[in-house]
Amino acid sequence: QVQLVESGGGLVQAGGSLRLSCAASGRIPSTYVMGWFRQAPGKEREFVAAISWSGSSRDYADSVKGRITISRDNAKNTGNLQILSLKPEETAVYYCAEAQGLSRQRSAYDYWGQGTQVTVSS
Repeated sequence: QVQLVESGGGLVQAGGSLRLSCAASGRIPSTYVMGWFRQAPGKEREFVAAISWSGSSRDYADSVKGRITISRDNAKNTGNLQILSLKPEETAVYYCAEAQGLSRQRSAYDYWGQGTQVTVSS
């Protein structure tokens, strides 16, 4: 059974930073891409970043480029999302997910975690 578990969310002041983690377990193919999405209240879930299995390819949403770094440690089956200079409008539930290929589309992702809440106060 596949399981993705996010952690590291919480309350942070505007301008602050957070490091989110995603722990993967179960029968996820080792070549899978890890992606991060977020969903703010009343809005659709949106793509944030994705990283290939080797780490050689990364993709970032334009809204976060320059402030976010995605990484992964395949030996530990974990992934991380470092977010700098957080803004109140980035308050959302952040999800990690796994897909067969690098994609910004939610439909491309086969496995999802339950999400971790990030709240940015002004």
